[in-house]
Amino acid sequence: MIISKKTKEQIAFAIFRILGIITLGVLIWILGFICFNGISVMSWDFIFSYPEEGMTSGGIFPAIVGTLYLVLGSIIIAFPLGVMSAIYTVEYAKNNWVTKLIRIMTNNLASIPSIVFGLFGMTLFVNTLAFGDSIIAGSLTLSLLILPVVIRTTEEALKAVPNTYRTGSMALGANKIQTIKRIILPTAFPNIITGLVLSIGRVSGETAPILFTVVAYFLPKLPSSIFDQVMALPYHLYVLATSGTDIEKSRPVAYGTALVLIIIVLLMNTVAGVIKNQFQKNKK
Repeated sequence: MIISKKTKEQIAFAIFRILGIITLGVLIWILGFICFNGISVMSWDFIFSYPEEGMTSGGIFPAIVGTLYLVLGSIIIAFPLGVMSAIYTVEYAKNNWVTKLIRIMTNNLASIPSIVFGLFGMTLFVNTLAFGDSIIAGSLTLSLLILPVVIRTTEEALKAVPNTYRTGSMALGANKIQTIKRIILPTAFPNIITGLVLSIGRVSGETAPILFTVVAYFLPKLPSSIFDQVMALPYHLYVLATSGTDIEKSRPVAYGTALVLIIIVLLMNTVAGVIKNQFQKNKK
């Protein structure tokens, strides 16, 4: 029996459609499960009050603030470094074995387990540089974790800019720096934001790196400097769901914490998406 090309195409698209529906269904099921179990504890007091009774009651405000500090701190460190590194490798470095080796090492760095970054951060930032368990140590560790993502997405965004933009700018008398600043970066920036979105999602949910560098088990107060410890939503959720508390009493709080974490990630991604769309409008 000979199957025509059109039939093969229809079968392939049907398989892809089924797989897409299954993936979407699993995502909806997970989000629905968390929302259903976490919505019961959601309130202003839960969001803006401090934990009580061994974290089985009260709110999660210190963990929310700690998570935001770590996300912002790591992005502030990693995003400029990643963008500048990508600019160098794409716009300045020659396409030789050194550049290829840098790209290979960057890809390998992205595949290293996060707990290894945590151990490295503890050794370098916490002990050697004597930052202690602090926001700065945790932010630096997380910035190393997401740096490969920022570099790779920025490189792809820069490569997507047509070379005619570069040659046209040079022909009009602009130098290399002016071309990068006024032509290439504004054109590539909407796609560079993709790396920022991916980085926010990864940093927000990491537990292992901050476990060794910044988080406290129970700290019902807000930090006063970058050298203070903080609570964080991922580690708070881990503690509530595993050990150290009355699991039956803390289960609703755990689901509520997971729901708040998802909402924070969605809000941050939405803000990044708005910025991306704004740059795309300005480009047009």
